[in-house]
Amino acid sequence: MLKKLSLWIVFGLLLLVLPSLFTSILAISILNQMTIAIIFALSYNMLLGQGGMLSFGHAVYFGLGGFMAVHALKMIEFETIYISVLLIPLVGGLFGLLAGIFIGSFSTRKAGTVFTMISLGIGELIAACSLIFSDFFGGEAGISGDRTFGPLFFGVDFAQDVEVYYLAAGWVFIATVFMYLFTQTPAGRMANAVRDNPERAEFIGYSARRVRFISFCAAGLFAGIAGGLFAMNYEFITEENLNAVTSGRVLLMTYIGGLGYFIGPIIGAIVLTLMNSLLSNYTELWLLYLGSMFVLTVMFLPRGFAGFIMMHQAAWVHGKLKVLMLPYIITGVPALISAMGVVAMIEMSYTEEEAFHYLGFTFTSSSLISWVIIITVTAMAVFATRKSLAQLKYAWEEANAPVVTQEERR
Repeated sequence: MLKKLSLWIVFGLLLLVLPSLFTSILAISILNQMTIAIIFALSYNMLLGQGGMLSFGHAVYFGLGGFMAVHALKMIEFETIYISVLLIPLVGGLFGLLAGIFIGSFSTRKAGTVFTMISLGIGELIAACSLIFSDFFGGEAGISGDRTFGPLFFGVDFAQDVEVYYLAAGWVFIATVFMYLFTQTPAGRMANAVRDNPERAEFIGYSARRVRFISFCAAGLFAGIAGGLFAMNYEFITEENLNAVTSGRVLLMTYIGGLGYFIGPIIGAIVLTLMNSLLSNYTELWLLYLGSMFVLTVMFLPRGFAGFIMMHQAAWVHGKLKVLMLPYIITGVPALISAMGVVAMIEMSYTEEEAFHYLGFTFTSSSLISWVIIITVTAMAVFATRKSLAQLKYAWEEANAPVVTQEERR
């Protein structure tokens, strides 16, 4: 119990000190995006990772919560209501919950492929409605609000991004705690049981549909909170925030991070936010690399980054992690060079400029010598990687071999 409490204290302190570590405007903006993505991805994990419900329309609850939050900001601005903007994410969460109750009342009657197709249909339906009912959704232009109105919070009007970050950090901490506590409740435990074997759950007296419905509504609540934070951060929301693209993005976050692991969506949210915010500044092909990373994750890390980390638990317990350090370096360095070489070839094929600057080197895209150098280095790195795999496999088996005690030897 004390160990878990200390982890939450560290998590809270980390959220507090991050702005002091990264003080630039761009860094604060990225941190704000991360907080939103973390809640959104964790809410999706409640559906897919814990409940086994593959949804292609989870952005509906994120978007509806965001739209309602912006309308709440407008009502505060015109003094129709008088509440603090601190509660705006809660407004989005409640609207997401209401949408989850309504849609979940019929979509959770089925599971598997049928549920997935229903979620896809609902997502497309709501996305189409957002372009039709322009009074609420604002049409293609969307709607905007102003977060600086309303009562001040100890003199803070949330005009600065860093002020919004601390608000978002507070909501991230609260939402993360409650989502974790949900996994420890009977409903959260039974969600795992229904995911793995719904027939057995029914046999012992639990309604699989009711368990799915509870998880669905909870996921809608926290997705709405994420949408409310999005509205607070950007003061603007459009149809794009509730369509299939956003639903696909949160699926990538959750799967790359690690399905079923609570920390997995957090890792995935951080990775995809960095790729979206930083990698997109350097190349227009960042979506290609994102898709490639997703495919490689599915093929070689089906349990995501968090699953890969948890694979080392036995070696950690037995004190054998040091056995893997050198083999990882021997394999990882040429593998990284291989990936960089492939990226160089892709970028050289795409660029329209004659000179191509990459990692401090300058290549000529039309020069045969440049292509020969990159292809040769990449091929050598691939060969070195393949040659080192046998040593890595041996080290892995040694690190995960069961420890035989003296009593067992006797």
